[in-house]
Amino acid sequence: MPLYVQDYGAPVGYRLAVAHPERITAIVVQNGNAYDEGLDNEFWKPIKEYWQHPDSKEKRDAIRGLLTYKATKWQYTTGAKNPELVSPDGAAEDQYLLDRPGNDEIQLDLFLSYGSNPPLYPKWQEYFRAHQPPMLIVWGKNDQIFPPAGAEPYKRDLKTLEYHLLDAGHFALETDGDTIAALMREFLGRHVAKN
Repeated sequence: MPLYVQDYGAPVGYRLAVAHPERITAIVVQNGNAYDEGLDNEFWKPIKEYWQHPDSKEKRDAIRGLLTYKATKWQYTTGAKNPELVSPDGAAEDQYLLDRPGNDEIQLDLFLSYGSNPPLYPKWQEYFRAHQPPMLIVWGKNDQIFPPAGAEPYKRDLKTLEYHLLDAGHFALETDGDTIAALMREFLGRHVAKN
């Protein structure tokens, strides 16, 4: 089965792939990190500090701003070639769900839990090298969360790799959905057996 991984879904997908490599026929990566280089930017600094001091209320509260509508909208529009064309629906719906009572604490716990992923990067990279799943990279090159520096290292470990940096941000599907769909159809048509 092919996997499509993005953002928080990338670690979930890679954990599944490592557990069942025989089931994975291809992977499409859209701004999904598996390398330390992808966390080496300003966005991750306060989150990494929180990982280092998980019992610190100060460090936890320092990232609460990431749960505001301003931050949610920023994720959707920053780096988009034409941010005025990004539908406001995605950010508005996300924020509606983020604003449910108690959800702020759950989201902060998820930020802390995300710190369990970097120690697994070497295991995922070994999976890439050992099993060589065909991989399509379709990455928003203007992403301020997972910058393209996180996309580059995939080239070290994979032989069958198609690599596309799009003039887009974190949620590249919002602006480049047709392009990504066309690249996926062509890639999966060549690399995934038809049933």
